[in-house]
Amino acid sequence: MVPPPGNWITAILLAVLVMPAMSIDKNPKSFSYHRFNGTHYSVFTAVGDASINGGALQITPDSVNDNFSLLNKSGRVMFSTPFKLWEKTASSNHTSSDTVASFNSTFLINIFRKENWTGGEGLAFVIAPDLSIPSGSDGGWLGLTNATTDGDPSNQIVAIELDTVKQEFDPDDNHIGLDINSVRSNKTVSLSDLSIEISPASPKNYSVWVQYNGTSKVMDVYMAEEGKAKPTGPVLSEEINLKQYVKQHSYMGFAASTSREVELNCVLAWDLTVENLEEEKKKDRKWVKIGVPVLVLLLVMCGVGLGYYWHKRREAEKPINNNILGSTLKSLPGTPREFRFRDLKKATNNFDEKLKLGQGGFGVVFKGVLPKENLEVAVKKFSREKMKGIDDFLAELSIINRLRHKHLVRLLGWCHKNGTLLLVYEYMPNGSLDNHLFGGEEKTLSWDRRYKILSGVASALHYLHNEYDEKVVHRDLKASNIMLDSNYNARLGDFGLARALENEKTSYAELEGFPGTFGYIAPESLHTGKATRESDVFGFGAVVLEVVCGQRPWTKIQGFHFLVDWVWSLYREGRILEAVDERLGKDYVVEEAEKLLLLGLACSHPIAGERPRAQEIVQITSGSMSAPDVPPFKPAFVWASMPPTGDTNTTADSTPITTSYYGSGWTPQVVSRESYVAHTSNSLV
Repeated sequence: MVPPPGNWITAILLAVLVMPAMSIDKNPKSFSYHRFNGTHYSVFTAVGDASINGGALQITPDSVNDNFSLLNKSGRVMFSTPFKLWEKTASSNHTSSDTVASFNSTFLINIFRKENWTGGEGLAFVIAPDLSIPSGSDGGWLGLTNATTDGDPSNQIVAIELDTVKQEFDPDDNHIGLDINSVRSNKTVSLSDLSIEISPASPKNYSVWVQYNGTSKVMDVYMAEEGKAKPTGPVLSEEINLKQYVKQHSYMGFAASTSREVELNCVLAWDLTVENLEEEKKKDRKWVKIGVPVLVLLLVMCGVGLGYYWHKRREAEKPINNNILGSTLKSLPGTPREFRFRDLKKATNNFDEKLKLGQGGFGVVFKGVLPKENLEVAVKKFSREKMKGIDDFLAELSIINRLRHKHLVRLLGWCHKNGTLLLVYEYMPNGSLDNHLFGGEEKTLSWDRRYKILSGVASALHYLHNEYDEKVVHRDLKASNIMLDSNYNARLGDFGLARALENEKTSYAELEGFPGTFGYIAPESLHTGKATRESDVFGFGAVVLEVVCGQRPWTKIQGFHFLVDWVWSLYREGRILEAVDERLGKDYVVEEAEKLLLLGLACSHPIAGERPRAQEIVQITSGSMSAPDVPPFKPAFVWASMPPTGDTNTTADSTPITTSYYGSGWTPQVVSRESYVAHTSNSLV
């Protein structure tokens, strides 16, 4: 989009005014990883006994089944590209005048030990000169040095250690330290006084912030439990001029070790921002010599820009070009209708808030009326940042464009104008299922309608999983994404997260972790980051219980933290019908209610392979198959050490996962790992 004329002039004048003062480009290099898998070996280098699996950087081996494999290990996982951390100022021979890069390294760790483990040795964030690891760096050397090299200035390493074993020079077995070329820390702080235990008996994740100010030459480290805000004060703060200790181009990453005492050293997420240092610019007097001609040139460019702006403004009222999304859109089979932006803007009264039907992570949906066609529509306006928005837009368009089923919301067309992405759907006059379940007593759904809605969703799910020419996983099946037409028929919608499974694969994974909504996410998806047909079935099970019980999946009821746990306890005690929505009174069919509650529990089974398939669900809701068998006690979630069999086979490129309580990434915008794992691993509800 071309900016208004005033912004052009302001931007250009500002650029000219600040040019003489700019000697260094400080645009930072930023990286964010909230989940890790085998594909990240192209980004990170794992050396020693380290690996990337189970959704995490495993700095030492990740297994709770084989203690021998954990003994006396050391490893590093480093970002494969070095960073320029300092540069010498040409005009001065004084170290204090040198430019040193600032950086911020924020990471989520889990240092896990079983109850019978003492725990050892520790994990460190490290700046190193290369991608190697010293031999014999296990035990108290933390994967940083060894008995020969410790203390040698040629190591050129600086590290922040989280140490779980007390050496003769350590304050205790639970401290943080600043290490320079040695595991004998230059400064240590005991964490026990701060109520932080690095490796507690009850597993716990910690967020760690390592911040370095290249101007003040101060290293600050903050630490807090996952989900808590960054503390106001650092747990460790020390002045250090990195230029004196590290190579100009150094690597960043993590090191860890074990000895005869063992622990699992996992990094679950990592955000890294490093100041981008460039070579020193030419002196200011040279800018003075070229400033005037540059200003003239920029003013000419300003004139050209203004002309282009007014040209684009005149073009705004012309019909949209079908090539606006390029060859990607043109290649879609049966490309849907392209709407004019001005028509949709008028239909929604300029996207009036009063006409808003709903809002989610991908955009806002407005009601619109096209008077010439006497047609009511729902217009979805994508709201995410531009490039990601286009990806979401094309993903939804490419999938739903060819879907044809009476229980799916039908796509009518699309629009892309000046960076604004719009999808146009048929309007559902009765809104969402969620609104009817929780919109007040006047909207209480009858039993017949509830049963019909669930049958319709089951049919739509079977179509996506088995009947469409591609296997599609919806990935966000929940009550607010189930729409109701004028006859209260269910229409599954919002395919912003849906993905097709290609090349006979049975799962879909994203590098950024598993998206979705709290209460509807299958436990295995949190550990593997993969969406499967089984994870869709888990979401359907949550919807079934929600519809029958009239309670949201995350409802705390009678001491239980989740609806499914409460229903399972009633089933075990032979009182499952007490879970039926009390607003229905006795106006429901007992046999149908019991069947649906058992179906909901079966679909919520913690083990993916034990859940019914979509085809069986349709047969159960239609009455051609009896209710599923459900164990009286909710089974424990097991993170299998080998890929499951049958319909739950992972993709060919998936990495085998070892049994580990914590060893995978998480999706912070959805649910904390503690609460979800506590829910899914409790076998006696």
